[in-house]
This record gives sequence, C-alpha cells and structure tokens, in this order.
Amino acid sequence: MQRSFTLASALALATLAIPSGAADRAQSRLQGYSEVPAIATAANGRFRATIREHDGVIDYELSYTGLEGEVRQAHIHIGQTSVNGGVMVFLCQTTFNTDPTGLAPTCVQDGTVTGTLTAANVIGPAGQGVDPAEFAELVRAIRSGVAYANVHTAKYASGEVRGQISLKNE
Repeated sequence: MQRSFTLASALALATLAIPSGAADRAQSRLQGYSEVPAIATAANGRFRATIREHDGVIDYELSYTGLEGEVRQAHIHIGQTSVNGGVMVFLCQTTFNTDPTGLAPTCVQDGTVTGTLTAANVIGPAGQGVDPAEFAELVRAIRSGVAYANVHTAKYASGEVRGQISLKNE
C-alpha cells in the first residue's frame, strides 16, 4: 500500500514539474481621455486577452459601449502611453475598413467582439520594426507595455476609446 501511494505522489509531483505552457493575461480599460489627443466622450470599453505564446495564439475579448460615432474598426497599435503608433493587428473590421488579412471578426456597434490572433493576423507596422506575421513582436509589445487597444469611429477617425494594454497580475 505504501508503495502505490509513493508512486502516485511521485507522478503527481512530476506532473507539476512539467511546463504547462502557462498563459499570460492582459487587459486594458478603454476611454476617450486615453486618446491622443484626448476625446471627451462618455463611451468606454474593456480589452482582455490570454496570451499562449507557446501555442502561437492570443484569445481576446473586446467590449465597448456608448460610442458617439459609427464603429469603423478596432486594432492593437504599437505605441507607449500618450503616443500614437501603427497598427499591429485588427481586432474587428467593417465594410468601411477591412482587415487586409481578412481574419478579424466583424465589429458590433455596441457590445462584445471575441477572436483569436495568430502570426497570420500581424500586419506590421514595418516602419516601427514589426514585419507581417511577427507574432513574437506582438507578444513582446504587449508584455513591454507599449501596445494599446483602440476603437475607431466615423466621428473620431483616429479613435474614440483607447487603453494601454498591461499584464494582469493574478
């Protein structure tokens, strides 16, 4: 009896020692005052993501409400706080502004969009050192705190709500 307990204990400990491909969680609160320049809007939103770099995917949820303009698209951009940067990936698209990869889900006017990002979603920006399909650079930008989620509308073409993405401490 002692032997089977010892074997079971050893197997349990060995399982804990195997890397699980741990996931990072990222989040952002979106508001008009985070836009550059700031926008006075009652709209707000939230971005949440699970980064599974080992699997080459980022699962995300983008929610927003109260936008004053018709939604045109949403992205993750590369840029530090208070700086506008280029588009890395589309989070959602519309017929007015389509994702060049064709992979982003359709934007809703008010509510939640979910999706999965892979290397195929990364479009750049080459001018900031990110080439298409460089998934590792997208992950690195998020982990470094130099990526932001942005929802663009017809009224505010450069963005109505924005939020810097940070890793979530759990």
